Amino acid sequence: MMPERRNITYYEEAGVSNTDETFKLALARAEELGIRTIVLPSTRGGTGAKASELFKGYNLVVVTHVCGFRKPDIVEITKEDRDVIVQNGGKILTTTHAFGGLGRAVRRKFNTMQCDEIIANTLRVFGQGMKVACEITLMAADAGLISTQEDAIALGGTGRGVDTAIVVRPVNTTEFFDLSVKEILCKPRL
Repeated sequence: MMPERRNITYYEEAGVSNTDETFKLALARAEELGIRTIVLPSTRGGTGAKASELFKGYNLVVVTHVCGFRKPDIVEITKEDRDVIVQNGGKILTTTHAFGGLGRAVRRKFNTMQCDEIIANTLRVFGQGMKVACEITLMAADAGLISTQEDAIALGGTGRGVDTAIVVRPVNTTEFFDLSVKEILCKPRL
């Protein structure tokens, strides 16, 4: 059997300027593979609202920062963007980061890293977007918003927007080492 050759798009710079192209690549590959689940991060909601227009009819899960991520009691996603996402059929998940909950508290209190942050930092060698894409896939599976029985496309970003897209077989956080990144569609060159 001959190996399959696929192109990976590499961006010269990380960040929001790659969002539209990342969406385009993710949508094209979802259509090619018949994937109906898209998972992506959105801090304030702009990226999620934009995605909800493009991925109408898909199982779109928009993962936000947990309440209090930057400031106590503050939810960062705007009401306007939340409404757009929901009106377009998207789901919003706001929950503790898979790679940062109690481990981050231990680091802040005792100045030592726990295994979840070691895993996060290891994934960052492939770029911040890769870490985010893997992490939000776990979070969405844990919430029961995506199936662990079928592939999904997960997007991640560096700062604002998205610049990384992967085809992934989701798992729950407790099964992290069975997570399967099947394809890298795009990412920034580091």
